[in-house]
Amino acid sequence: MTIKIFTTGGTFDKVYFDALSEFKIGEPMVDALLAEANVNFGYEVESLLKKDSLEMGDQDREAIRQAVASAPQSMILITHGTDTMVDSARALQGIGGKTIVMFGAMQPARMRYSDAMFNLGVACAAVQTLPAGIYIAMNGQIFDALKVTKNRAQSRFEPIAPSPK
Repeated sequence: MTIKIFTTGGTFDKVYFDALSEFKIGEPMVDALLAEANVNFGYEVESLLKKDSLEMGDQDREAIRQAVASAPQSMILITHGTDTMVDSARALQGIGGKTIVMFGAMQPARMRYSDAMFNLGVACAAVQTLPAGIYIAMNGQIFDALKVTKNRAQSRFEPIAPSPK
């Protein structure tokens, strides 16, 4: 079993850039975090993008889609910025036979108080246990990627309430 992990940037991989406390996307943190956690499963990390998700466009989403579709692995993790994670999940619709779990962080993984490691752990468990489909692992929950929204005011993801009939 090998899990394919695609990194795209986002807050998960941000680092302080200068004295003005501005951030930029750094090298992917997933490999270091998995090594620290002493995981006992095979994985491959591939960096696709180093962008804030607000800077992603259709071409970026198509590149993610092509990489996921062409990967021989059936278990796929994707680090992604939280602001447009759902948009990228929609772009992955129609890829069959794969369990795809997207996750990110509200605080950079390099910071002491970050949700990055926790979200990575939840995503790793989810990709190994869920049936084929597209999911988001954030805030200790697994969401159907097409039925979730980011609540910016609360800094969390929440399921979209079904419409009353």
